[in-house]
Amino acid sequence: MKPVCSIVIRAFNEEKHIGRLLNGIARQTVKDVQVILVDSGSTDRTVEIARSHGAEVVSISPEEFTFGRSLNAGMRQAKAELVLIASAHVYPVYPDWIERMLEPFGDEKIALTYGKQRGVAASQFSEQQLFTHWYPDQSQSPQDHPFCNNANAAIRRRLWEEHAYDENLPGLEDLEWAKWAFEQGYRIAYLAEAEIIHVHGESWQGIHKRYMREGMAFKQIYPHASFSLADLWSLFLKNSFSDLNQAARQRVFFRQFVNVLRFRWMQFHGTYIGYKRSGPLTWQLKQSFYYPRENGKPNGQSSRRDVKPITYD
Repeated sequence: MKPVCSIVIRAFNEEKHIGRLLNGIARQTVKDVQVILVDSGSTDRTVEIARSHGAEVVSISPEEFTFGRSLNAGMRQAKAELVLIASAHVYPVYPDWIERMLEPFGDEKIALTYGKQRGVAASQFSEQQLFTHWYPDQSQSPQDHPFCNNANAAIRRRLWEEHAYDENLPGLEDLEWAKWAFEQGYRIAYLAEAEIIHVHGESWQGIHKRYMREGMAFKQIYPHASFSLADLWSLFLKNSFSDLNQAARQRVFFRQFVNVLRFRWMQFHGTYIGYKRSGPLTWQLKQSFYYPRENGKPNGQSSRRDVKPITYD
């Protein structure tokens, strides 16, 4: 018999985080799930930990990795019609995370759902502001745009069979798929109650590379889009000012001043360079983009609901 849902987790050297995610899955109200780990060449205990929790492991080589290819490998292994997608360095806040993510699929026009994300205490201040902006406290179903994020999302497998994830994009494979679904007349639901903690432990260079590859991908998805030098400076100044204003309200202005300016510069300069870059995604670029070997510490808290949150060790 088919499980209620399949869960596809992408991972590379995530031994510090994968156990917490798998423990969170085990504590969900929905029990009948298939867990699939797509590993792209981990050299630590990631695969060992995943198997000890009963996860099926699909392996791809680092040379063939893209986000889209990794997801497609997991989707081919999935047995359920509804497939939840999660990054290996996230973990659910509440025991009804899966239940909430699947609920909107009672409407046959819903192709994709995605949930709220928050950082940890060690997350960059500006990234916390991004999480608050992109993932508000109010759900929206359906929403009127294709934005989503595959760190915490779910899709219909039958629609994936019609349109698989783009394996040539250096990032934003989730946006490309959602754009396709939107154009076919399907809907997307954002679920504030389906909250996860997202641990980004990147270096400054890692942040720059992340936004660079997303800039490259956005230009491929929307070929007529542009990001000028004027856009770079305008968005850098506007967002830095907004973050610093928020930092002042939280009485951390001087502590966060340099970090805010540095994060926003890495974000928008990386985006600018990504828009300007063209050509194939070479192995050298893949090594630079996808394999920084960086991890953070999951020790943050999130906003509360009436549902008692999961207590992690």
